[in-house]
Amino acid sequence: VQLQASEGGLVQAGGSLRLSCAASGGNLISYGVGWFRQTPGNERKFVAAIAWRGGSTIYADSVKGRFTVSRDNAKNTVYLQMNSLKFEDTAVYYCAADYRGPVPTSDMTEYDYWGQGTQVTVSS
Repeated sequence: VQLQASEGGLVQAGGSLRLSCAASGGNLISYGVGWFRQTPGNERKFVAAIAWRGGSTIYADSVKGRFTVSRDNAKNTVYLQMNSLKFEDTAVYYCAADYRGPVPTSDMTEYDYWGQGTQVTVSS
């Protein structure tokens, strides 16, 4: 499975941005999908994840109430809607796929495939 994250961008603080993660070479319906982010010199951190079945979701505390992860299995795509963006949300965002993981997970080692990363910059 190849994952392709949509282009990020530059947005003002308080604004919104939606990222998408499209899959090719496989059907994303069988994968839980997670979003992670990384800033220079820091480790990659969990943002949000959605289960492959049932649609349950989990979020990092830092984004809870502002970000929403969803999926459209017909389009083989998972989305990350980011609202009320803050300067500290600036990072490279990655999507990742976990084959039939029983629950959505923040554990990076559970993910089998990763997208290439996309830059999101929030101006203060």
